[in-house]
Amino acid sequence: MSNPYRQVVDHMMIHDKFSQWLGIEVLDIQEGYSKIKMTVREEMINGFGIVHGGIAFSLADSAFAFACNNRNNLSVALDTSINFTKAIQVGDELTAEAKETHNGRSTGLYFITITNQKNEQVAIFKGTCFRTGKTLV
Repeated sequence: MSNPYRQVVDHMMIHDKFSQWLGIEVLDIQEGYSKIKMTVREEMINGFGIVHGGIAFSLADSAFAFACNNRNNLSVALDTSINFTKAIQVGDELTAEAKETHNGRSTGLYFITITNQKNEQVAIFKGTCFRTGKTLV
């Protein structure tokens, strides 16, 4: 049986050139939930020799987008924040898991945890979305 939530995310990924550039692989999609991963590459480091914070943010933002849009109700970010808890290195395999904590008529609230290949938490992201009522597919 096909997963209608995964179908929406597959449609999003086809058009999401930035997530493609990040090298994101979609691991699991359920209603209001997503789990994705990527491997950190050399061109993602900053001037300090560690991975640019925008990489972890972008991975979490993609997980957020996949979780809040997978009911086929076009949703956009209203507010996001991130806390970095451990430095990320080149070669790290990062996994972002987005969990819905509120699914309202016009807004949704999501918490995304990012871990490395050692299952160490490297960042926590919170996102609030606005539901437009338009469909994606």
